[in-house]
Amino acid sequence: MIAPARAHRPGVEREGSEPDPGDVAGCPFCEGRESATPPETFALGPPGRPADAPGWRVRVVPNKFPAFGPWSDAGNRTTGLFARRAALGRQEVVIHSPRHIRTLADLSVRELEQVAEAWRARAAAAREQGFPYMQALVNEGHAAGASLQHTHSQLVWLPDEPPLVAQERRSQEEQGGCVLCRVLAEEVEQRIRVVAERDGLILLCPFAGRQPYELLVAPRECESDPFTSSLLGPGLALVAEGLRRLRVAEGSVPVNMWLHASGHWHLEVLPRLTILAGLELGAGYFVNTLAPESAAGVLRES
Repeated sequence: MIAPARAHRPGVEREGSEPDPGDVAGCPFCEGRESATPPETFALGPPGRPADAPGWRVRVVPNKFPAFGPWSDAGNRTTGLFARRAALGRQEVVIHSPRHIRTLADLSVRELEQVAEAWRARAAAAREQGFPYMQALVNEGHAAGASLQHTHSQLVWLPDEPPLVAQERRSQEEQGGCVLCRVLAEEVEQRIRVVAERDGLILLCPFAGRQPYELLVAPRECESDPFTSSLLGPGLALVAEGLRRLRVAEGSVPVNMWLHASGHWHLEVLPRLTILAGLELGAGYFVNTLAPESAAGVLRES
């Protein structure tokens, strides 16, 4: 992806990840500052509320600095060593609350269910408009790529499965069955990496975690479409619980979270407690300084 406009996002030049005491005053995502964002594409609020006015509970707006968009395909070159094509798609920002909350962990169960409702509605709209895959993600903290501190998620509408998702699907086909189903069955039996289990969902520190306290949330029963599942909201609530437990153990840390919406859907949470260096980037060997069994034990007690 080549996206020079992304360099102009607010906050990308800021050093460090400590909250700015003045960030509330200028936050474009807070209620009452609707004119500071592009016009909303979706919102949850009371009946009769005008668009782009206060009173909303969750609000969706176009990303002002998209990497994917309705670009011209005039420069496409689909063959040869330097093949290229326009990054067709769409990017939206889901503002999780009118209140200035910095983390998913501090949203209520009701608020998280409303976030899931917004994701479902936008996934349906994406499919209707010819984008069969939607990547949902959350970045928290400057070191994790967040440019604004008001809790929000991003939705990327894509015409094709992204590479990692397609790779996993092909691996599943080669295995002749759902690998995640087998993994969850083993994890439940062993219990040593399980942090919590409720509402038909499991929260665990995966066996081959890339970073300390890496988390995975998945339905116990195999489901292929999170956007039609009643478990998406409870899944986000279980992610929030994991983040709260992590905060007790390590304090506030930058974190990336994303929804893997193909095969056996699941949510992955990657705290950014260490820096990826040459071994990880150059060889693909992820050096985790905390065994997942130990991480799960700490989080169960947190």
